[in-house]
Amino acid sequence: MLTPLSLTPRQIVEELDKYIIGQQDAKRNVAIALRNRIRRMMVTSDIQKDIVPNNILLIGSTGVGKTEIARRLAKIANAPFTKVEASKFTEVGYVGRDVESMVRDLVEQSVHLVRDAKKEEVKVKAAEAVEEILLDILIPPVKGIGFGGTSNSGEGSVPSSDEELNERTRDRFREKLRQGELEDRKIEIQVKAAAPVGIGMVGNGMMDDASMAGLQDMISGMMPKKTKKRKLSISEARKVLLEEEVSKLIDFDEVKEEAIRLAENNGIIFIDEIDKIASKSGKGGGGPDVSREGVQRDLLPIVEGSSVTTKYGVIHTDHVLFIAAGAFHVSKPSDLIPELQGRFPIRVELQSLTKEDFTRILKEPKNALTKQYQALFEAEEVYLDFTDDAIEEIASLAFLINQEVENIGARRLHTVMSHLLNDFLFEVPDLIGPNSKIRITKEMVQERLSSLVKNRDLSQYIL
Repeated sequence: MLTPLSLTPRQIVEELDKYIIGQQDAKRNVAIALRNRIRRMMVTSDIQKDIVPNNILLIGSTGVGKTEIARRLAKIANAPFTKVEASKFTEVGYVGRDVESMVRDLVEQSVHLVRDAKKEEVKVKAAEAVEEILLDILIPPVKGIGFGGTSNSGEGSVPSSDEELNERTRDRFREKLRQGELEDRKIEIQVKAAAPVGIGMVGNGMMDDASMAGLQDMISGMMPKKTKKRKLSISEARKVLLEEEVSKLIDFDEVKEEAIRLAENNGIIFIDEIDKIASKSGKGGGGPDVSREGVQRDLLPIVEGSSVTTKYGVIHTDHVLFIAAGAFHVSKPSDLIPELQGRFPIRVELQSLTKEDFTRILKEPKNALTKQYQALFEAEEVYLDFTDDAIEEIASLAFLINQEVENIGARRLHTVMSHLLNDFLFEVPDLIGPNSKIRITKEMVQERLSSLVKNRDLSQYIL
């Protein structure tokens, strides 16, 4: 079964530091929460089931790293992760997305994780089976007695010349397949035809995506499996056949059981924009406040711990880690209903990003925006380079625009970088060919971004 990496809290923070600049308080708290899960699994007494996670509320404006911290934490833990926006949920009884759908989404992610792990385990065996299928198509095996015949004397029988020839030919083609010499050759294979199931709106339209998928699975499972012939290259056929052979080797009932356990014990649900469902007055009232409070009350049993039915089985949410986040510009955390506040005992306020943070964000993370653009250009053999003062100027302009227009945090860097580099991206490869070098200097940044600074109207660029 998939388990989190046994990292110490300090090591978890070090891993997060590779992708997220600053926000040490938030990193420490999520690292402790992750390590506590490992500690709980090591507890052998009956108290284990009573140790529940301390859910976390991240408070901070957009673009400061709230979502990225949660997403990276899930990757470090190799845990199922789903992100939802609280503002998209509607109170039970209204048409829309119900809160239980986020748990079903989590189980879907868990199934994918477990299935991918199982695929790795059987990949070699499945590849061997696919090789035999391809050989049977290319060189059908000899059946029965060939032209040369075999002796009918039982124990003294010897292979016919046709069988020997067939076997030698198969060995030659086996070697060609392994050497990749036949990848473009066209062959005809039998593949499973997709069941033509089309389900329209059901009832009052409240069936969500997961329920719809479950109903489709059930109906398609009741229909006879059909196959059809397809003419594909060997390289394409190998991929199709590999998927089919892997599916035959994997026990899907076992996958479902492991996926449920993984989601229950290691799952992370990130609820963004939770401030959007807080009553602005903090005292309830009429109109939208009633609906907001209704969503909070629907969320409460999920976060407290309840049983949710999914198409893979029943999942208990008692030990799922919930991380909620919101800017809380208009409302306050205390405007949430008291019961929901109590389910997020750890509150962390993230700091606004400084100009120095922007400079580090452009240079230090493994997935820094400058490195992403360099990779895009290198894909066409064009080499992009930034001087240090150019990066500082980009950071300075992004910080200035955030202050004077609207603070969208690190997302502003995407705005600035795209405005800076889009002309170059357009000219590659027509006017800027392979082996060209582009050097971005401070003067070039000032020249190309002067219109952004002068206009101040960035609404068309805000992501």
